[in-house]
Amino acid sequence: MFKIFANLEWKSFTRSAAFKQNLFFKIFIGFFAVIILLEFAGAGAFIYYAIEGFIEDGKLNATDPFSLINKFLIYWFAADLIFRYFFQKMPVANIKPLLYLPFTKGKIVKYAMGKTIISFFNIMPAFFFIPFSVVLLIEGYDPVGVISWHLAMLSITLLLNFLNIFLNNLDKVFYPVVIIIVGLATTQFYGYFDITSYTQPMFDFFYSQPWSFILPLALAAATAQYAYIYFKGQLYLDAGLQTKQETAKTENLDFLNRFGKISTYLKNDIKLIKRNKRARTTFIMGFLFVFYGLFFMSDMYAGNDFGKVFAALFCTGGFLFSFGGLVPSWDSSYYKLMMSQNIPYREFLLSKWWLMVVMTAISTLLSCFYVYFGIEWLYAILAGAVYNIGLNASVTLLGGAFVKTPIDLTSNKKAFGDSKAFNIKTVLLIIPKMVLPVLIYYAFALTISMEAGFIAIAVTGLLGLLFRDKILTLVENIYKNEKYDTIAAYSQKD
Repeated sequence: MFKIFANLEWKSFTRSAAFKQNLFFKIFIGFFAVIILLEFAGAGAFIYYAIEGFIEDGKLNATDPFSLINKFLIYWFAADLIFRYFFQKMPVANIKPLLYLPFTKGKIVKYAMGKTIISFFNIMPAFFFIPFSVVLLIEGYDPVGVISWHLAMLSITLLLNFLNIFLNNLDKVFYPVVIIIVGLATTQFYGYFDITSYTQPMFDFFYSQPWSFILPLALAAATAQYAYIYFKGQLYLDAGLQTKQETAKTENLDFLNRFGKISTYLKNDIKLIKRNKRARTTFIMGFLFVFYGLFFMSDMYAGNDFGKVFAALFCTGGFLFSFGGLVPSWDSSYYKLMMSQNIPYREFLLSKWWLMVVMTAISTLLSCFYVYFGIEWLYAILAGAVYNIGLNASVTLLGGAFVKTPIDLTSNKKAFGDSKAFNIKTVLLIIPKMVLPVLIYYAFALTISMEAGFIAIAVTGLLGLLFRDKILTLVENIYKNEKYDTIAAYSQKD
């Protein structure tokens, strides 16, 4: 039975209109997945000795590396659950067509859930815990206790896998949980309350009591059984899988009328963001890129101006890249209707351009706090903002012309983008969006000064703004050439 289901999915993948894009994307992502797995394996093999070295140097207050790992495991699993929520695809794809075929509902659900067990999100933690457990055995820890602890960690990973199935449809529960986790981490960082003092004994218990791994394993099995019953009860075309109907609401967005003809599209985009899960999640995540620059505050990037330029582009252009990179897929559900109305592409593109520009300006204001870390950070933020508004907004729209797969607005999975936004043409457009500003900076910074590098980036953005109409004319012609291929691709549901 597994072979039959796998064969059906393979045919669905190879016969898709976006097969080339999907194939390239899977190879591209597969390459980085292997790198991530190797990094996790390396971390699992060397983190014990790294922590041991810090303890011996007096930089960490802990008795041994294993106890310190157990202390912070609660945040590992919290991050794991959050990561799954935003990126792990739920096992509901391709279920509707199977209901017409002679398969029992139980077999369909078992296959769908089995796919989640062997997913990358479960393999990745295993690549950390397996080498780490081997190191514990090498260092003389009790083998029975290590095996028990290891099985408990993998069982909790599976528990989160099945728990994520329910959180997928409970946004009102998930976001408060995230707020609580962030609040606990903040209070611990500032020394007000240490949640790890309560959670560490639990993880130590899995090592000290060899039988204890049965507890999370049994909980994972119970959650899996409940998930099986839950999904099986949803496999009805007239109930669980039907489109959710909501009461329509009217909103007054007349203040946008000042933008003239493009106001209609701007109102539509604002309503789309407010009413649809996928667009709303992308909107929120786009603004979270404002904090991307904090990753470049470590000693690793000290004195490295590359980090400032790269971070500035993302801090100010998070929404631009995440939302703009999926134009016109946001309108895929009614794209054929739009094209049948002979809507001018220029007005459509201008509405998206203005939306990205306004959101980039807001992100820039939010990113101004980086001046606290040095005036050069403010220079980088302002230069990156001008470059994003002047050039990247238009280039991002150009990449959208080659997006060939529709978006499911009812799902918030892959909110940062997926195969819909990846093909050889869109990847090549990364050069003017991300590589060119870095090259411009170093060309002037190494020959003149740091300030000259930032000014050169800003001037390039101003030139892009000056020639915006000509660039949009080029983009418009490409959209027209790709029109019928895009319509045909959007007509396919898979």
